[in-house]
Amino acid sequence: MKIAILGAGAWGTALAIALAPRHHVWLWARDAAQVAWMNTHRENPRYLADCPFPEALQVTGDFNTAVASSELLILAVPLAGLRPLLEQLRQLGTSATPAPRRFLWVCKGLEAVTGKLPHQVVTDVLNPATSAADTPPTFIWGALTGPSFAFEVARGLPTALTLASTDMTFATDIAHALHGGNLRIYANDDLTGAEVGGAVKNVMAIAAGVSDGLGLGHNARAALLTRGLVEITRFGVALGARRETFTGLTGLGDLILTSMGDLSRNRRVGLLLAEGQNLTTIQNTLGHVAEGVFTAREVAQRAATMGIDMPITTAVAGLLDGRISPRETVHQLMARDAGTE
Repeated sequence: MKIAILGAGAWGTALAIALAPRHHVWLWARDAAQVAWMNTHRENPRYLADCPFPEALQVTGDFNTAVASSELLILAVPLAGLRPLLEQLRQLGTSATPAPRRFLWVCKGLEAVTGKLPHQVVTDVLNPATSAADTPPTFIWGALTGPSFAFEVARGLPTALTLASTDMTFATDIAHALHGGNLRIYANDDLTGAEVGGAVKNVMAIAAGVSDGLGLGHNARAALLTRGLVEITRFGVALGARRETFTGLTGLGDLILTSMGDLSRNRRVGLLLAEGQNLTTIQNTLGHVAEGVFTAREVAQRAATMGIDMPITTAVAGLLDGRISPRETVHQLMARDAGTE
């Protein structure tokens, strides 16, 4: 299959490395200097050090070259960059390729200001509702998500992911095409559930980092993650997701990995906040986007508007906004009235 991966951050680069041995892959980046470096040195040390490129992987800074003849596009930009990239695709339309154009996104979170999930942003921009009922769709899409660290994917370590789409035929076909080697792909038609799980677990990972950074112990972490999964599920079901989705890869699986894995950027944010470091300094130090920082505020606000009880998310949002300290956050959660489970 001819695949264009749009975005050469850690995750886009990792997917390009993993897929290039079995597919014809273009890796596209906006930064001309980064493209030149990657073509010369055959690696991407800015985002994924010590992960050499396969010989077959092609790197370009020309958007049209990457997209023109590709059978599948993988949008590997942070959520903040999703809408602008979709605008580029909309303007390009289906020229030079048979309709419909098929694509996946790998970003996780809720869009700043709008509070929308990625598939809602996609619908906003591409607006399929304007097409006549008997007109073939111009685009078919889905999300590729699940418990995965980019570095491990690039190194070829076993990884299981979910490909979620409202079009189950598309999800099954693309999952089958990408499945192989040490990359296992499961198809799923609960797109909302897959996205909610992938987004809100980042918030819980920040909370877990704070807990561990304060030395609160394994009991506290277990309680936090269990109640965190309850919040994720509660929020997702309210948005129309299926409850069982959150016991799978994009719910429990992603929550465990991101909250406990040493490669987790969101967990790292929590650990450094517990040390008393400033959020701006932490983000500059990371050098990568920790989506939970932005997602916490949006989820807390949307949950409040919908009347959904999400105490951990609300506490993390207050911590990130500087309205409460790490220890005050713990006290606030522990002081809540006893409840039932």
